[in-house]
Amino acid sequence: MSRKPLLADGETSRTACARTLLRRAVDEKTGERLSLSALRLRVGWCADLVSNLAATLLAEHCNTGDVEVLASGVDAGGRKLPSNAWMALRRLGWSTAPPEGVKVNDRIVRMAQEQAGRALRSVKWRADVVLGVLATWPADPSKRTPREWDQVRAAICGGEHLPSSIIKARTRQAATYLKANGRLPVDVFELEGTPKVARLLLLAACDGQQATIERSETDTGQALLRLQLPTRPDPATYRDWTWVACPIALPPMVPAAAVLHLPTLRLAGDSVRADLAYTHAVPKAHRTGHAVALGVDWGLNTLLSAGAVQLNGEGRITALGAGGQFRAAGVLAKQHRLRRLSERLHTKADQYMRLIAGHDHQLAPKLDVLRSEIQHVSQRRSNLNDALAWAAARWAVDQAIAAGATVIYVEDLRSMEAGGMGRTLNTRLSQQVRGQIADRMRHLATEQGIAVVTVPARNTSKLCPHCLTPLRHRKTPDRPTLAGWKWAICPHQDYRWQGDRDHGAWRRIAARGLAHQATTACDHTSSHMVIRTVLDNLEANAVLTPTDKTSRKDRTKTGPTRPRSPRPAPRRRRAPSPARPHGRAGQRPEGHAHTDRTRLPRAAHRHQGMNTVSTPTTGHRPQGAALGAGFHLHAHASPPRWETIPETQSNPGSHS
Repeated sequence: MSRKPLLADGETSRTACARTLLRRAVDEKTGERLSLSALRLRVGWCADLVSNLAATLLAEHCNTGDVEVLASGVDAGGRKLPSNAWMALRRLGWSTAPPEGVKVNDRIVRMAQEQAGRALRSVKWRADVVLGVLATWPADPSKRTPREWDQVRAAICGGEHLPSSIIKARTRQAATYLKANGRLPVDVFELEGTPKVARLLLLAACDGQQATIERSETDTGQALLRLQLPTRPDPATYRDWTWVACPIALPPMVPAAAVLHLPTLRLAGDSVRADLAYTHAVPKAHRTGHAVALGVDWGLNTLLSAGAVQLNGEGRITALGAGGQFRAAGVLAKQHRLRRLSERLHTKADQYMRLIAGHDHQLAPKLDVLRSEIQHVSQRRSNLNDALAWAAARWAVDQAIAAGATVIYVEDLRSMEAGGMGRTLNTRLSQQVRGQIADRMRHLATEQGIAVVTVPARNTSKLCPHCLTPLRHRKTPDRPTLAGWKWAICPHQDYRWQGDRDHGAWRRIAARGLAHQATTACDHTSSHMVIRTVLDNLEANAVLTPTDKTSRKDRTKTGPTRPRSPRPAPRRRRAPSPARPHGRAGQRPEGHAHTDRTRLPRAAHRHQGMNTVSTPTTGHRPQGAALGAGFHLHAHASPPRWETIPETQSNPGSHS
C-alpha cells in the first residue's frame, strides 16, 4: 500500500494526528479475547522494555560531545546521517541490549533508539540557548540593558528572532541554580540533568515484522492494528511474544482517502491511547497573492476580535463589514480561579515538604492527598484551556471561510509580558492560551487551504486604521474626555474614526498583512509563515479606505409614528404558549428548554442568546450543556455570515 496520497493540481499533502483508544484485542495465537486491563498490562510490559533501553542510551550519550556529533548531521566518514533517529544512532554505533535473560527482537531496540535519538536531537536547541545565556551573563539577571540584550541574541543561533520570554526563562533557571550552588552551571546537562523517558511505543520505527495497520475494506471508519506483545514482563524466548490484533475505530476527522501510519501507543490511567498519524490531500496555501484577508486581534475578556478586509486592483484596502468578537470572560475567570487554587495547593505542599524534611512524618499521607489534588486541578486547567483553544480557533476559521478569505493574519505576541496593569490583570494576561489557539487555527485553516501568517504587533492598537494618526483612548464613547483603555478616537479632522480598540486593531493587522504580503517568509524551524519586520514604505499603504455608508432601505418619515403596544410575551417569544394538558406544569417557560423537565437548566434563566460556540459532546456532558449552560454559558461569539455552509472534517482531538 502506498504511503503517499494521490495529489491533484493545487493540492499538497498534510500529515496530522488523531487520538483514539484501544478498547479490546484478540491474541491471534490462542484466539483469546483480551480485556482492556489485560491489553494495558501487556502494552505496559512492552513499554517498560523500550523505556529501559532508551534510558540506558540517554544516560550514556546525553552530553555535549555526543549531542554535537548527532546534530552535525554527518558521521565519522563524512556521510550524511539519515533523518530517522534510530538509523542515525546505528550509523554512529550507538546501540544497546536488553538485560541478561530477556529476549527481544530488533524492532524493540529500534523503538528505544528512536525515542532516545529524538530526545538527543531536541536537547541541541536548548543547549545552544543556555550556552548563549551563560556566555553573556548580565550584571543584573532580573533586568538586562539594551546592550546586554544585543549580546545575548548575537550569542544564540537565530537569536534575533527568538522571543525574549524564552531568554528570560532560561536566565531565571540559571539564576536559581546560582543561588542554590553558588556558581553558574557549565551547560544545560548540568542545569537540567538527563531527560526522563516516557512509557510509550513508537511503532513508526518498526516494520511489518513488529506491527502493521490496515483500513477495513468494508467500513472506512475501522482499522486493524496488529503488533507483537510479550506475554510476560521478562520474555525469555521468542515464544513469549505473540501477535495481538486490536480493532481501532477511526475518529470522524480522518478522511476516507487518507493514508494511515503506525500509531504511537501510550498509557494514560486505565486506558491505552493511540496517537494515529495520517496523511491526506489538502488545498495548497499560498504566501502571496491574497485579495481578502481576515485580521485577528487578541484580547483579555474579549479573547478574539476579527474581521475581513479586501485589497482591490487599485491597491485600496477596504473593510468588509463590522467584524465580530469571541468573548470568553467567564471561561477565563474560571481559569483564573483554578490557577489561584493550584498556587495555594502548591504552597501548602511545599510547606509540608519542609516540615517532613525526608523523615517519616505524620503529614506524609496528607502530602500524598495534596499531590493528588494538584494533579487533578492541573488536569482541569489543561482540559479547560484545550476546549477554549479549539472553540476560539474554530470560530476564527469559520469567519475566514464565510468571508472568502485566503489568509488569516495574527499578531505575534510571543514576547508580550504584561506589566503596569495590576498584579491580577498582569497574571491573567500572561497565562492566556494564545499559543494553543494559533496552533489549532493553523491546523483547521490548512484543511481549507487558508494560510495563517503572524505579523509584528507593534502599534496595531495605537494608530488609526484609516490615517495612521495616534489614537486617543477613552474609557467609554459617551465620556470622550475621560482617559481609559477600551474606546479609541482618532483626532484627525478628515476621518474622526472611533470605535472599539480591538476592532481598530484587527483592521490594522489585516491591512498590514496585505501590504507586506510580498515579504512573507516561511520559518525554517517551525514551517510557519511569518512577516518579520515592518517596512515604512509598505506601512504607508496599510490604511483602510472609508466606504460610503448607504442605507439598505428608505427610512424617510412619511407620517406619524404608529404606536407600539408593549410586548405581549416574554423574551424570545411573540405569543404566549398554549396551556398544556392537565399535569404538573403549565405553559412552556421562556427559555429554549423542554417542557417535560421539572428542573430547568441554568441557561433558561440567564437571558442567553443562541450565538454560542459549540464544544465536543464526547465524555462528560453536564445537564443543559447543549442549551447554553456550562462552557457555553461563558463563551459567546459573533456568528459567521454564511453564504453556503462548508463541509468540514476536523473537530477537537486532531493535531497537525
